Amino acid sequence: MTSTPPPSSLDPEIAARLKRSADGLLPAIAQQYDTGEVLMLGWMDDEALHRTLTTGRCTYWSRSRQEYWVKGDTSGHFQWVKSVALDCDADTVLVKVDQVGAACHTGARTCFDEDVLLKDAGVPAPGQ
Repeated sequence: MTSTPPPSSLDPEIAARLKRSADGLLPAIAQQYDTGEVLMLGWMDDEALHRTLTTGRCTYWSRSRQEYWVKGDTSGHFQWVKSVALDCDADTVLVKVDQVGAACHTGARTCFDEDVLLKDAGVPAPGQ
């Protein structure tokens, strides 16, 4: 059984700009604000985005559990929000954070270090 989240308090002007997936979600990329390190990808609906914008902590929508979760509430690995931006198509959110501890549920600093498919390909930039 899928629960329906309550109506959101997200600013209607922001909500009107968003291009959500069929299930009402936006991918949210968490990036370390001072190093540029890409930490993880989570999902936000309007209410999760509203909570992220107003609390200073990343709130995500769990697709598997069908509930909101605040990064760090159970793990102690907090994400303190520094900035939030929409991409040019308004279909992805970039949240720059100060990550405390691991970002990945596996305990790794980032979700993108373990399964590298291509590294240092050696392809020269155009004009080189």
